[in-house]
Amino acid sequence: MVPPTKRRRKKVVRVKVCRLCENHVKAIDFKDIELLRRYQTEQGRILPRRVTGNCFQHQKMLSEAVKRARNLALVP
Repeated sequence: MVPPTKRRRKKVVRVKVCRLCENHVKAIDFKDIELLRRYQTEQGRILPRRVTGNCFQHQKMLSEAVKRARNLALVP
């Protein structure tokens, strides 16, 4: 008797799309607190690209905007 082989399930990988590219965002304003909070954790950390699905350019603009807003104490 041969033991039954284990079948491996394939992971379904959803392609993440940059929401900022979809909406044709050219620049991210550091005063737009609602947008910045959407890309932060409750502790105030910036979410990484692999989680949010942002492209490199928008993630870079986002991180700079968050850092400027932190400097002015608009966000934690």
